[in-house]
Amino acid sequence: MKVIVQRSQYANVSVSGDVIAEIERGMVLLVGICRNDTVETVQKMAHKVANLRIFSDENDKMNLNIQQVQQDILSVSQFTLCASTKKGHRPSFDGAMPPGEAQVLYDTFNEALRAHGMRVKTGVFKAYMQVLINNDGPLTFHLEMD
Repeated sequence: MKVIVQRSQYANVSVSGDVIAEIERGMVLLVGICRNDTVETVQKMAHKVANLRIFSDENDKMNLNIQQVQQDILSVSQFTLCASTKKGHRPSFDGAMPPGEAQVLYDTFNEALRAHGMRVKTGVFKAYMQVLINNDGPLTFHLEMD
């Protein structure tokens, strides 16, 4: 499982020109469910994201997690994170989990985040989406879990 985390000041996701989800301040998660991921993998990643200290405290030190600052999450499925670009010039998507199985784990991941008390909004799985992110910092982190 691979997740790109961006701290954002504003973000939204659109499908066919219609905004379907948006957040003010918080985190944008680009979520890749890879071929060998399991329910245990997504549970561990949700715990990692919930406790990731990327928000500033009163001393301007990144010491607070998203729960402590009470901000929102925009989670967007991103199968291309599981692509291999080691050979040639065309990415191979063999490392991505098939869509039906991936959607179940993506939904499980978002529910696990909600179980941690977070407000999570999502894109539409398998849809062609436009994602607008106003990155705060800019702060971007790459998380990977086997």
